[in-house]
Amino acid sequence: MKITGRKIAKLAADAAEEKKAVNVVILNLRSLNFFAEYFVIAGGESDVQVRAIADNIDRILGKNGIRVHHVEGDKKSRWILLDCGDVVIHVFHQEERRFYSLERLWGDARQVNFGEKAKERR
Repeated sequence: MKITGRKIAKLAADAAEEKKAVNVVILNLRSLNFFAEYFVIAGGESDVQVRAIADNIDRILGKNGIRVHHVEGDKKSRWILLDCGDVVIHVFHQEERRFYSLERLWGDARQVNFGEKAKERR
């Protein structure tokens, strides 16, 4: 059974929150572009936390049989990108997140509820 982009995005967002990521957001981009269905955006307060968040996402996705095709950034990066095909995950240091402001850039995208946020809205 193929895992949907939505499910991958939710797994990644939950994995980011496990490492106390700041303001995790899933954007549904399906009607806005051709290269990705979803962006997951998460923030970290330090370079070490950014790496820990990215590593946990990679671990959780792998555990669920989901392959990360490409990773941009390294242990000293303040922005790590994990490309899962239909889902692109951005883990930013908070300063870079404010500067690049992907949520504003993709402002027409709908946000997807997940995890505790989804439970709170029921």
